[in-house]
Formats: sequence, structure tokens, C-alpha cells
Amino acid sequence: MEARNIIFSVVMVFSAFVLAYKLYERYHDPAMALSAVILVGMLALLFLSVDERLRRIERGLSEKERSLRVSLQSVEEEVKEKVGTAARRLEEVREEILKRGYR
Repeated sequence: MEARNIIFSVVMVFSAFVLAYKLYERYHDPAMALSAVILVGMLALLFLSVDERLRRIERGLSEKERSLRVSLQSVEEEVKEKVGTAARRLEEVREEILKRGYR
């Protein structure tokens, strides 16, 4: 979690506390004030949870991308080797045909 996310959450909860205090002053209902603070606190936790989950998904995708890149490199090396072998064999066959043509 980044520090700015935590700071934003703290500011959110603090503003909810001020809002709840004003609600309590006006209506003298502690349940309303408490529920406002809990609502905003849970909303802040939800945002932090979503942020953490997105970071986890991003790390997973990064790891999969890295493994895919390594796999592609190995496949590329194999294909280069096979194409090189086939090209050499084709060149040998061509030279053999040319030699037969000159006889």
C-alpha cells in the first residue's frame, strides 16, 4: 500500500468524523453519527482492498509476461536452429544437383 492511499483514507475517515459530529449536534442521534463514520471507514477499506487486489493481479500478469517472454526466446532459438539445419541441408542438396548437372 502506498502512503498516499493511507493518507487519503485517514482524511476520509476524519471528514466522516466531522460530518458525524455535526449530525450528532443537529439531531442528537448517536446511531446516525456512528453509522456515518463506519460507512466511510468501510468505504476507505474497500478502496484499499481493491487497490491491493489490482496490484496483486498486476504482479501476476507481470510474472506471466516474463515467463512467456522466456518461452518465446527458447522457441525462437529452436526455430532458428531448425531453419539453419534445413537451409544447410537444402544447400547441400542444391550443390549435389549442380554437381550432377555438370557431369
